[in-house]
Amino acid sequence: MLTKELWEELGPKWPRSYWDDWVRAPEQRSDRACIRPEISRTRTFGKKGVSNGLFYEKHLKQIYLNDAYTSFTKMNLTYLLKDHYDPVFEKQVQASQVVTINDVKGDRLAKGGFYRLIYHTKDNFKKLAKSLGLMDDFKAGVPRTGYKGTITFFYRGLRIFLSPGNNWKGYNPSWS
Repeated sequence: MLTKELWEELGPKWPRSYWDDWVRAPEQRSDRACIRPEISRTRTFGKKGVSNGLFYEKHLKQIYLNDAYTSFTKMNLTYLLKDHYDPVFEKQVQASQVVTINDVKGDRLAKGGFYRLIYHTKDNFKKLAKSLGLMDDFKAGVPRTGYKGTITFFYRGLRIFLSPGNNWKGYNPSWS
């Protein structure tokens, strides 16, 4: 969701397609980031449209809408504000068990745990992402669905953080 102020800034120049790439560009991002919901509140219902159908079969058609009503207006969502969210997120990523791709794909990990795959280079990220069936693209150094360089996803019931090493200093715009 966008605030009214952000829409007033971005709306007039919003592109007709590939908006998800466009919004990751530094001119739009302006050092802002967006956390994504664990359960999607939108879905793509046709091959044409987003990305002109390029990723529909492999990635988009598996997205399902949540069908359980949630009264968000009655919930305290302050934990999602940056000053609260970032320390918890960073602690969660750092505290997760570092594993290898062989551990993840070999069904050697206990369900319910948090696990971390670390990448150090663009090529290393792309190799790991492809082997897990994730989209592996970058825009201005930002990986798709990345927050602080980390992709959070579930793989065979495991919560995985595909994340940069501890010395990460920010996005590298040459990773595109």
